[in-house]
Amino acid sequence: MAWYDVTRPLKEGIAVYPGDLVPAFRREDRETYRISELCISSHSGTHIDAPSHYIRDGASVDQIPPANLIGQCRVISVAGRGTLINPADIAGCTGERILFRTWYSGEEAFREDYPGLSPASAEALADAGVRCVGIDSPSVEPFSGDGTVHRILLGRGITVIEFLDLSQVGPGDYGMVALPLRLEGLDGSPCRVLLRDCGEV
Repeated sequence: MAWYDVTRPLKEGIAVYPGDLVPAFRREDRETYRISELCISSHSGTHIDAPSHYIRDGASVDQIPPANLIGQCRVISVAGRGTLINPADIAGCTGERILFRTWYSGEEAFREDYPGLSPASAEALADAGVRCVGIDSPSVEPFSGDGTVHRILLGRGITVIEFLDLSQVGPGDYGMVALPLRLEGLDGSPCRVLLRDCGEV
């Protein structure tokens, strides 16, 4: 039963959403040990969005139920190189945790034509009872979005994971563990996401 790390390495020079903080690290040797200073944002690399990212008085990342992020998930492969994932693309999607694998997995640079969900797709996923939605692009909604997709998902208690790398896994069912740092009161957190072949954790 193999494990797959579908987290993008959090390193200097990693692609960031325009306007976000560019990660920088400073390492310091102190004779008998080494310590590093990290300069990152709450949405650097593979990360989890909390409701408070878009919803005033929404839950912070440390308040997300762990059950949303641990358990069986389904990887859905989206064909084509479009920027919009429409309801027809996700017809028949079932499960509590859905990860979208698009052409963006493995991309290193930020591109404005990355794929994201349409508002109608977000509504369909919410109506289907999904608890967690992940995607391999920088954002769950297209670059032209106005936050509607985030507000639909986060407002319905759905946890959002962005900027995965699903290039090494195929479509199907996996066990998933995705945990943010316990950053009290914050709107998101970098995270580590692992998938397991067996479909259970």
